[in-house]
Amino acid sequence: MDFLRTYGIPSKLEDAVRVAVGGATRTIDVGRVEFRTWEGGTETRHVANVGSVGMSGAVAQRANGMSKALGGRVTFFYALVRVFFEWDNTDVVVELDGGEVRSGRMHDVIVANGQWHGGGMWLAPEAEPDDGLFDVVLIGDIEKVEFVKAVGRIYRGTHLTHPKVDLVRSARVRVDAPEHLPIELDGEQVGTTPVTFEVVPRALRVRVPRD
Repeated sequence: MDFLRTYGIPSKLEDAVRVAVGGATRTIDVGRVEFRTWEGGTETRHVANVGSVGMSGAVAQRANGMSKALGGRVTFFYALVRVFFEWDNTDVVVELDGGEVRSGRMHDVIVANGQWHGGGMWLAPEAEPDDGLFDVVLIGDIEKVEFVKAVGRIYRGTHLTHPKVDLVRSARVRVDAPEHLPIELDGEQVGTTPVTFEVVPRALRVRVPRD
C-alpha cells in the first residue's frame, strides 16, 4: 500500500473503487531505470514509487520470499532486521545532475518519486511525485547500534535530520560500486548495480481523492 499512501488513496477496495470512478486526476512522473541483470546483461524497467540500492534490495528479496500473512509492514520490518545484522556497508559512488558526485561507505541509496516504501517506512517525506526530480536519500556508514536506535525514525519520517543521512534532488541518478549491489524497484528485487535512474516527466495519470 506504499504507493497509495503518497496520494491518499484508500486501502479498502470499495473506497478505492469510488476514487477510481469519481476521483480527481493527477499526472505524475515515473522513473526509467537501466540496470545490470543477475545474468550480467542490461535491462530497462520503469518505477512509479521508489527504487533503492544496497541493503534494501536484499531486504526486498527476503521479504518477497516470506509469507505476508501478518501484513506487509510486519514482513518488511522482520526482513529488515534479519538482513541488517548480516549486511556490511560498502563503498558507493552516486552521480547526480550537474556533475555532482557523492561517494563513500553507504548503507543504502533511496531514489524516491513517492514518499513511502517498505510497508510503511516514510523514507522520503518531502518527495513530490510531479516536480521532475527524484528525492535521493543517502544513508551513510551507519553502524548497527546506531541503526537500532534510529530505525523508528524511518517510520516517522524524522530520519532526515540524522547526521549520517543526506537528502539531495536530481533528475538523473547513477549508482555504482566496486561490487555488484542488489537493487529493488517498487519492492521487487530485479538486479544489481551499475544502475541509472532517469525521470520521465508527467508520464502517468493517477486517480486521487478530490479535495
